[in-house]
Amino acid sequence: MPDDERVTRSTFSGRIQPMSAPQPMPQLPQRIWSNEDWERIQRGYSSRGMDEKWDVFTEGEVVFLHRSWTGNGVFAATFASAHDGGRRVAHAVVERDPERYRSTDDDYDCLMLELVISAIVLGEPASDLRSRLVELTRRKSGSADAPAGLVQHSALGLRSDS
Repeated sequence: MPDDERVTRSTFSGRIQPMSAPQPMPQLPQRIWSNEDWERIQRGYSSRGMDEKWDVFTEGEVVFLHRSWTGNGVFAATFASAHDGGRRVAHAVVERDPERYRSTDDDYDCLMLELVISAIVLGEPASDLRSRLVELTRRKSGSADAPAGLVQHSALGLRSDS
């Protein structure tokens, strides 16, 4: 699918599953996305291969983030205009059914929401966010020597360029 073609719920031919136990996220990304970023976010992202883990689409002001293999919804983030221009996440929910999403860590969830939008949808390097993901995962798991690439791929997957 070309990068300028909009991804919608119907793109996924019924593979998308709504969250079964959505809970409000107490922590939200503080980033202000530019209007150009918002235009790109609205186009969404459809995984293109087995190594990609996220499908993203927007309906109105809400960005839905789903795992690509299962179709399970993990995040839904409502965007609003920021005071000085651009867009910010004003409200978000995360899946809390442990059969569908194992995280229960608010810091991790906030980071993942921002990271998927930044690295997967926008295709940014997001080096700082990736480093924080590795650090947080290593601390949480108690495995300080977990390879950074493995940690990132496990949670984020790859983003294929078309």
